[in-house]
Amino acid sequence: MSTLAVTPPETSEYNPYYGKYVSLIAGGDILETLTKQVDRMQSLLSRLGKDEANFSYAPDKWTVKQALGHVIDTERIFSYRALRISRGDKTPLPGFEQNDYVPNGPFEFVTLPELLEEYAAVRRATVLLFRHLRPEAWERRGTASNSEVTVRALAYIIAGHNEHHYQLLRDKYAIGKSVGTS
Repeated sequence: MSTLAVTPPETSEYNPYYGKYVSLIAGGDILETLTKQVDRMQSLLSRLGKDEANFSYAPDKWTVKQALGHVIDTERIFSYRALRISRGDKTPLPGFEQNDYVPNGPFEFVTLPELLEEYAAVRRATVLLFRHLRPEAWERRGTASNSEVTVRALAYIIAGHNEHHYQLLRDKYAIGKSVGTS
């Protein structure tokens, strides 16, 4: 396991758009944060029934399952970016349009327990990727979505994006108000 202390990224390490996600993650061990988020999300969603999992809080908003599917898809893409950049690949990486991914995902056909299993597997792969990075890899810069980004920033963006959607699920969907946020 990496013993490297990974500090939060500087604002110069990512597109300003992602500041809203990075700001949701306090300092500390980013690997621990990423690991703990799995239990929090599973605790929040695992008790939902089929109707609740297919609930959308407003017209044209994603269902709970679609929101979780979006978190999974986004993490896969951002982890892939981290992999390529950490290995020194200088090829600019394209952006993606979330509103194209969600409708084309299988989320209405997959059960919530299956999505939670997939979420945990993707997160485990993400944590292992970051855990095994060489110290210098965290600082590597690459281009994704026409913006420069570091591997370190990608770790915080992944965690912050997860936190953003956790808060939306808890607050907008009114799920598990008693579940802790730390």
